[in-house]
Amino acid sequence: MRSAAHLPELASRTADVVETLMLEIRPILMDAAFSGKAGESENLRHSDNFLSVHDLWMHERYRELLSRHIDSFVYASEEADPQVVGKESDPDLCILVDPLDTSELAVRGLLGYTHVMIYSRSLARPIVSVVGDIYHHVRLYLATRDDDGVDHAYAFTADGHCFRLGQRKPKRLSDALLTNYLMRPRERFLPLSRQERLMDALDRPDGDGKSRGRIGVDFGSVSLCHVAAGFTEGVLEFAKGFAIWDLAPGHYILHSTGGTVLDLTGEPVTLDYNLQSLSDIARAMDRRQKFVAAGNLELAQDILRHLDFSE
Repeated sequence: MRSAAHLPELASRTADVVETLMLEIRPILMDAAFSGKAGESENLRHSDNFLSVHDLWMHERYRELLSRHIDSFVYASEEADPQVVGKESDPDLCILVDPLDTSELAVRGLLGYTHVMIYSRSLARPIVSVVGDIYHHVRLYLATRDDDGVDHAYAFTADGHCFRLGQRKPKRLSDALLTNYLMRPRERFLPLSRQERLMDALDRPDGDGKSRGRIGVDFGSVSLCHVAAGFTEGVLEFAKGFAIWDLAPGHYILHSTGGTVLDLTGEPVTLDYNLQSLSDIARAMDRRQKFVAAGNLELAQDILRHLDFSE
């Protein structure tokens, strides 16, 4: 499936690991969905997040499979403190993993994603990112840095097709489909519903009298991948912010297509997440980033201009 993309070995092996995990977990999640046995576990690290036994199993399984392909790395999973895997005491590669994103929906058989990003500490940037969609026909979104230092992004479907991702023709805000993680009623949905200037801009009719702007729900890194693929035009997250494992993998994929991620002051969010030491990585895993992401700078700036942060 991926041979047509001529991927570097590290990217290809990482994609193989993600595909293996998705194949293994999919029937287990479907059993949970139809039986109603979600396997919920107490979340000691993130008390407000849903955690299942499947998240924890994938955490362990990722570490096992990645260690077969990469001699030494820092393993920075959402489900545990960062640790060094392998013989090197200070390896260059840091592997950021969110084993099972939206696990609360995954155990219902609805939606489920898995993220792996490989960050080179010497380059201070990502070099491989893979976001897997467990249930969708588009199985993998992938970005990688080639030998010439150029970033490329791809999408791979379940029937073996490869699509090279790049910038689409820009759309106006009134034509855009924007997404937000609006599932939490008070924490996310209500702040979004109060953005009247943004809603008015999305609802503004075109010359034919039709209003084409839309707001949709989306999740974590895959939301930025959907922008990279041109399925949506933008993502906004201003109420709470995304943790690093929700933002960084999709950020690199969107960056590789020429897309834009801005903080709420309008400054670009850097790809350097400062993952130099175990303490740096631990601090990065505790931070949250508020942002606007879009397929091009002009749309990202236009979204920001229509947001009200007065509350």
